[in-house]
Amino acid sequence: MKVVALVSGGKDSCYTMMKCIEYGHEIVALANLLPIDDSVDELDSYMYQTVGHQIIVSYAECMNVPLFRRRIRGSSRHQKLSYQMTPDDEVEDMFVLLSEVKRQIPSITAVSSGAIASDYQRLRVESICSRLGLVSLAFLWKQDQTLLLQEMIANGIKAILVKVAAIGLDPAKHLGKDLAFMEPYLLKLKELYGSNVCGEGGEYETLTLDCPLFTNARIVLDEFQVVLHSPDCIAPVGVLHPSTFHLEKKENPESNSLEGGSGLVFEVQGDGPNTPESTRQQDDGNVGLVEHTRNRLHLSKTEKDNTFSICCWLEDSSTGMKEDLETVLTEIESQLLKHGFNWQHVLYIHLYISDMGEFSVANETYVKFITQGKCPFGVPSRSTIELPLVQAGFGKAYVEVLVANDHSKRVLHVQSISCWAPSCIGPYSQATLHKSVLHMAGQLGLDPPTMNLRNEGAIAELNQALTNSEAIAESFRCSISSSAILFVVFCSSRTTPSERNQLHEKFVSFLDLANSSRRVSNVLNPMFLYILVPDLPKRALVEVKPVLYVEEDTETEDETRQDQSGEGDYSYWGYKPEKWHQDCMQNRVVDGKVCVTVLSISAEVVRKLHEDSAEEKEEQLERVSRFCVYLLNKTLLENSFSWQDITSLRIHFSTSLGVSIERLSYIYSTAFRELNEMSHGGRVNGLKEPIFNLVPVLGAGNSSASLDNLITCELFALRS
Repeated sequence: MKVVALVSGGKDSCYTMMKCIEYGHEIVALANLLPIDDSVDELDSYMYQTVGHQIIVSYAECMNVPLFRRRIRGSSRHQKLSYQMTPDDEVEDMFVLLSEVKRQIPSITAVSSGAIASDYQRLRVESICSRLGLVSLAFLWKQDQTLLLQEMIANGIKAILVKVAAIGLDPAKHLGKDLAFMEPYLLKLKELYGSNVCGEGGEYETLTLDCPLFTNARIVLDEFQVVLHSPDCIAPVGVLHPSTFHLEKKENPESNSLEGGSGLVFEVQGDGPNTPESTRQQDDGNVGLVEHTRNRLHLSKTEKDNTFSICCWLEDSSTGMKEDLETVLTEIESQLLKHGFNWQHVLYIHLYISDMGEFSVANETYVKFITQGKCPFGVPSRSTIELPLVQAGFGKAYVEVLVANDHSKRVLHVQSISCWAPSCIGPYSQATLHKSVLHMAGQLGLDPPTMNLRNEGAIAELNQALTNSEAIAESFRCSISSSAILFVVFCSSRTTPSERNQLHEKFVSFLDLANSSRRVSNVLNPMFLYILVPDLPKRALVEVKPVLYVEEDTETEDETRQDQSGEGDYSYWGYKPEKWHQDCMQNRVVDGKVCVTVLSISAEVVRKLHEDSAEEKEEQLERVSRFCVYLLNKTLLENSFSWQDITSLRIHFSTSLGVSIERLSYIYSTAFRELNEMSHGGRVNGLKEPIFNLVPVLGAGNSSASLDNLITCELFALRS
């Protein structure tokens, strides 16, 4: 991509430019914001470093790249973490600056910045990029600061300290000192006081005088003054004011810089927007559903009041992906409004489509409905999967949303491309934490800085996907190796049997290695559900969807409660507890709050259930449905949960069953109705919509080596 680099003069923004080059991008312009008054060294800004701005003008000639500069007119008016367009805010100066750069150089598609740990700065750069249709590049994000400092110095960043404001740093002694000279002392301050060695806590700021990108000249600081801002005896604050400097030419025969560099510097004038920009509106054409389309809509909804799921799909559609998804999303939006909610209440979205080749069409439709403007508390996390929808009698799009009636969710949404974890450029986030449950977006085996899939096969993709998942988990101060309740692993039908045979073993090895390195005592024993599907985004072979429990000081002794035998009569339909029933079940109860169950029905289980081998297929399915409902009901009640605690219930069914979706839905609805009648209405309330989602798959199982389940029930219950 062609990149405009935001430069403050500091080491971070310069090293980010070097990383951009390393990953194949091209720096075609520089952008800098500076004070209105040249004599002012530092502004009271939450956003910008301005110390040393007098020297930045020379960067254009040093790099032979145009430099666009704008004087900061705004102030820090919008101080909440997530930024919304605010007139006269200093962030709007960046918008005006980058708008002009984009106007003059239309080929620019990305913006680089030196963000390492500041969500405040990163989110503002991402907000501006989103408004301008640009990609944010932040290759230093979340990197280990000690290693990063060593890398910068080793790779030729020549910078000096131009501001100090921390214990152990003395303006008179340390301002003007070279970063390489200061490195041992900065590491010592980290050990003594926990200081950030890269200055991310405001301990110090730097000015880069030379680096490998300065191909034409280096900057030589001839004279400077030390300006003391605060004479505090513990942590005095001071800045370096450059008095005189000059450029020292480098021997570069390929250089074609303009004389003096003056022709490469552009001052950007103009006012920022005075009113908030209107958010993108969805096409009104999708609001009015044709009546015959509505008749083919199907809904399901769980019964829990404060956290529940709504699922919508079409039956046998003859229209295209765009029309089907618009119809489904419009209906879900209508259902949300009907229950007093909207998109900002949605925690997670499962987007199932019939053809991954139409992913871009589906995504374009999706972003008309779910926008950052509609979700001020954070956009939902998402998993996108291709399913055999048409083969099973569905339309081309199928959506499930998890909804909460409060705004207590914590959303992690990093849109910048970095070395940390794959970016989410758009209205979908990496993870959402709500009521101690971390719902992570489906993770592919993407190399974060390049956003390319690992090309060494399914095992390599799995390892990268788990590495990415761990990076996300660490942002919530937990680990997939110790906090995961359930891993749902989607395997593409293009994976070979030999690869699938190895996946689970490699998965467990990854978790064991992570546990041994972390030395954590309280480790949840996660469950696994492998699902075989036709295709995945980017033609990936594997997608991992982790669900974690991350409440602090969690006691995990309750996780073994699946082995307890509670009192009571659960013998509906004549079923009695048998030892082999437990072989069908995976169950975890954590801290008495969360119950997750995976029930697997293989052909062998079906044979055990059917004493009469002459039974018709439909009779067999009826018996299977009752057995599933019986075991799920028994598990819930034994662990002191009820059907009203259910937040989601997916019934994955293999298309090899050869049964219509209408018939299967009727069979399971009947089983739940019978349970309700036998328990005198005390189990499942009589709703118009079913509480379960029927999800067609090619296969499923507890192990990647055996994906031969005919029916797999995935139940999630939350007691609040």
